Formats: sequence, structure tokens, C-alpha cells
Amino acid sequence: MKALIYEKFQGPVAVQHVTDPSPKNHGVVVKVTATGLCRSDWHGWMGHDPDIDLPHVPGHELAGTIEVIGKDVKRFQVGDRVTVPFVSGCGKCPECHSGNHQICDNQRQPGFTHWGSFAEYVALDYADINLVKLPEEIDDVTAAILGCRFITSFRAVAEQGKVTGGQHVVVHGCGGVGLSAIMIASALGAQVTAVDIDEETLSLSKELGASQTVNASQSDDVIAHVKSLTNGGAHVSIDALGSQITCFNSISNLRKRGKHIQVGLMTGDHQHPKVPMDRVLADELEIIGSHGMQAFKYPQMLEMIKNGLLQPEKLIERTISLQEATSALPNMNKFKNKGVLVIDSF
Repeated sequence: MKALIYEKFQGPVAVQHVTDPSPKNHGVVVKVTATGLCRSDWHGWMGHDPDIDLPHVPGHELAGTIEVIGKDVKRFQVGDRVTVPFVSGCGKCPECHSGNHQICDNQRQPGFTHWGSFAEYVALDYADINLVKLPEEIDDVTAAILGCRFITSFRAVAEQGKVTGGQHVVVHGCGGVGLSAIMIASALGAQVTAVDIDEETLSLSKELGASQTVNASQSDDVIAHVKSLTNGGAHVSIDALGSQITCFNSISNLRKRGKHIQVGLMTGDHQHPKVPMDRVLADELEIIGSHGMQAFKYPQMLEMIKNGLLQPEKLIERTISLQEATSALPNMNKFKNKGVLVIDSF
């Protein structure tokens, strides 16, 4: 099969012919029809993930059709259209038994712990508890962007943040995760404030549901600016980028008893950010992480998409080929794209 591969962190990325994958007894092989290009893939290429062994094929957001099935798989069959969350649970550890597959003790992540979906075929483990059947109403390109950014944002907003109508929600960083969070929070009835440094991105955030915006590169005091727009601070604030600045600002712009949700990955020099713990204590703030979403939690989100309450396809800037991804992946940190890129040609 053809696959996008790199043999050195921060090194050349190329399309090569490699051996087709085989499924484990509890897994499947999926013929990939579409796969999203995510900043997490860039983090992997940079060498920020200790689970990656070289050479490596990235890619963790995908849609496709089951091509080969392991002998122990019961719930799926060859020909099923499926997607998968970027964290695959083992189904056996205490976290999985409690229903929290997204923080499985033995988690598998395509594109990180093993070769991913920037290829014609991808092997997926523990199929019965991790695969999600796709409804006919959702096409492959749209489904391909659900497995990381959109589900992480959905759980962050709806479950971790418990956002309700009339609340003020602030989103710091309007990449794929941030734009998803804006759309979801708006659909749940919140008043959303988008914070970013790019005017075109902020304009797109308004199209997707933000009622007001803050350009952090032009504001003298982002925290005070947000508080003035939200009548005293956010009920829920989300760091969708993952930097020391956006994390600090997100916590600091909360109103009393507000919730900060950390969604953006904190890597490199950003792993241990400054936290205004005096405010956390005095104002009884909550700091909550959000890491993906379990496969069995997909139905509510899929129904909202089918009913038109959520329109993730609006996040897609354009589709590209596997060959074009060889240059798009290393350049992701330049933030040239205002929406999501999806590989749909192999």
C-alpha cells in the first residue's frame, strides 16, 4: 500500500510503498477513504510524543470501510463504514470497566502507538469497543474530522464543561479544536467569545457561532477585554491551543466558580504553565482536562449532526491528496489554513 512516512523526527516526509497491515484477533483493517490532518500529527512529527517509534506513518482521524476482520470481532463485519476515536481502549483495565475508555491504562492510538491512517489501509485494535458505525447521512470526508478535534471538543463542552443555554463560553485558539468548540457551544445555546490572533480566523469563528471576538495580538489586556464582553467573566473557558499564555488567560478570565477546560496539548516548554492558583482558590474555580471521547458516547453527537444542529463539514477548508500532505504536515505550525484539511485521495 501507499503510505505517508517519516524516518526521522522533523525530517523529510514522503509517500512510500509499504506492506499492507494485518488485523489482530480483536481488530480490523480499514480501507481509508478520508483522513483529517491534525496539529497532533505535527506534534508527533516534531518528536513530542514518546510513544512513536521510527519509521512512522501518522494519522488518527479517519473514515473508511472494513476490509479485513479479526477472528474474535463480533459486532462488525467486512463492508461496514466506520470511524474511530483517536484513543482506543483495551476494554479490560479499571478505566475501561468504569466506561472511561478515553483514558484507558493500555490505550492504543493510531498514528502514535502504531502506524496510522495516512495510508491506504490502517489496522485498528479492540474493534468491538472502539469502532463506530457511520450513518448514511454523514459522508466520509465529514466523518474523517470527527475522531480527534470534534469529539474532544464535544466532550469538553457538553460533558466536562456541562455548557447550557445562556452561559458565557470563551474559546482561546481558533484552530480545528477551537472552531469545533465554538460550533458546539453555540448549538447548546451559549454566548461564545472567540479569542485568536488572526482576523480571518476570527471572522470564520463568527460564521460558526461566535457572537463576539477578541484579537489577542491587538488587545492591551486580553483578560480584562474578555471580562468586559462577558459581564464579569466566562462560565466556561477553553484553551484549545495549548500554550502557557492561552492556558493562563483562560483560567484568569473566568468568573467565580467558573470552569477552565484544557483541550489543547501542552508539550515542550508549555507542559508546566503558570497557574493563577490564588484565583483558583479564592473564586473556587475548576480546572478540568478533556482527552477524546468514548465510542459509546458518539450517538448524541451523530444525531445532532444528522439533524443539522451541528455542521462539522463547515470546518473543512479543502481536501488534499496524500502527496500534498507531505508538505502540509511539516508546515502545520505556520497556521496558514483557516479550516481543516482532509486527505481523500491516495
